[in-house]
Amino acid sequence: MNDQRKVKRPPSLLERAADMFGLDPAANAPTIDVSSLPPEAPKKAKKVKAEPVIGTPSIEILDPVVEAAPTVEMAPTPKPSPRKDVAKAAPAVVPARQGTIDRARLASRGMIVPGTPVTGISEEYRIVKRELIRNFGGVANRPILPRGHRVLIASANPGEGKTFSAVNLALSLAVEADHDVLLIDADIAKPSVLEALGLDDGPGLMDALADAHLPLGDCLIQTDIPGLKVMPAGTGHMHDTELLASARTDALLAQLEQGVPGRILIIDSPPVLAASPAAVLAGHVGQTIMVVRADETLESALRDAIGLMGACPHIQLLLNGVKYSPGGRRFGTYYGQGGA
Repeated sequence: MNDQRKVKRPPSLLERAADMFGLDPAANAPTIDVSSLPPEAPKKAKKVKAEPVIGTPSIEILDPVVEAAPTVEMAPTPKPSPRKDVAKAAPAVVPARQGTIDRARLASRGMIVPGTPVTGISEEYRIVKRELIRNFGGVANRPILPRGHRVLIASANPGEGKTFSAVNLALSLAVEADHDVLLIDADIAKPSVLEALGLDDGPGLMDALADAHLPLGDCLIQTDIPGLKVMPAGTGHMHDTELLASARTDALLAQLEQGVPGRILIIDSPPVLAASPAAVLAGHVGQTIMVVRADETLESALRDAIGLMGACPHIQLLLNGVKYSPGGRRFGTYYGQGGA
């Protein structure tokens, strides 16, 4: 008879669990008195370190923290200029003087005449003003140009048409429903804005800068066009450049914008290569239009002038005195035709 010996088998999974946790697998009941066990300490949150992935740094997963929901970045949308909110904080400066624009004088000089049928020149400046408004209005997917509502009209040399352009642009902008225009003559040495419009002279820009106690309304003219005010150059001053470079000028321009959120400042500048105030004025505006006289303005002079206007972040060129259009374009003729 063979000797049969008992082979001790390894404990089953249930038996091992019973030994470890004090459970009777058959009765499904604890085999130890759990009441005698000490109370369980509260569990502490732990930092769990994730297993590193080959080629990437290890990442620590921290305990959850209550945070605000993350914002989703979206494509920027056009917003109104912040200066509109600032402009509402104080009342507008009311012009103390009234003036009537000499329309016959404008017509004799080939300029825009308010209240008359559309002409070629008025159509040209419609295009120019739309470009300016886009720059500071944040439209057509363009970012808002800081201080873009302040526009300096300049030229390299005298006689290239800067005042002609400044006046025409102001007249064209003055009929905009959402805007109000203040035309400032800053050509202190040789002012010509009032003469072009047929308005009477009086206190203006330099008087307001030199005398902080002078009421600003005394330096403004309300024209017979509701949307157009004019600020003369005022009394000449031997330190005109220094006054224009001072913080007083920027404060003055800001005061002229108060209470009129849609106001546009059109500033007629001295010739850049003939008078130093032009480069100083460039630091107070967001846009500069450099008027270039066809067949007269030299490229070297234009480059020198633009180099001096570096304080302005946005400079555009306006070709003046063109006698023909390469494509035969003739703006304004459509309005005079009988049929469509």
